This record gives sequence, structure tokens and C-alpha cells, in this order.
Amino acid sequence: MLDDNLEIQQAVKIYKALGEPTRLKIAQLLTEEVNLCCSEIKDKLESVAGSTLSHHLKQLTDCGLLDLRKEGTYIYYRVNREIARKYAPYLLE
Repeated sequence: MLDDNLEIQQAVKIYKALGEPTRLKIAQLLTEEVNLCCSEIKDKLESVAGSTLSHHLKQLTDCGLLDLRKEGTYIYYRVNREIARKYAPYLLE
């Protein structure tokens, strides 16, 4: 039963994160292009301020949908395909 509750909580976090249009665009972008840093994502989205983008990336990372990799002062993001397959398979189509 505990596992079911944890899965439900994770699903709610993921769906809540993807319910915001900018975060959905970010997730879709990162399914097409992996390992983008914040500035590359910002350039591709164009209409998002840097501080707002950082907030969106944190939300997507906290719910488990994005993985990050630090390299020097840069942080690179990619979609966690296992989580996406389980909770948001339409992102991978």
C-alpha cells in the first residue's frame, strides 16, 4: 500500500508540473534534444526569463521527470525516459 501511495504522489507531482504550458514545452524540447544547459533551453524557448526558467527546471527535476548532470559551472538537463514512459508516454511519441 505504501508503494501505491508513493507512486500516486509522484504521478501527481509530474502531472502538476506538466500542467504548466512552459514546463510542458521544456519537457517536449528535452525529449528531442538531450543534454541542454539552461542557456540553450532559454535560447530555444525565447520568451522565458532566466529566473523563471530555473524555477521551471527545478520543478521538473524535483518531480523526477528531468535528470541533471553537472559539468563545471554548467548543468545539463535531459528527460528521464523511464519516468516519462511510465507517467507521460506521450512525451516520447
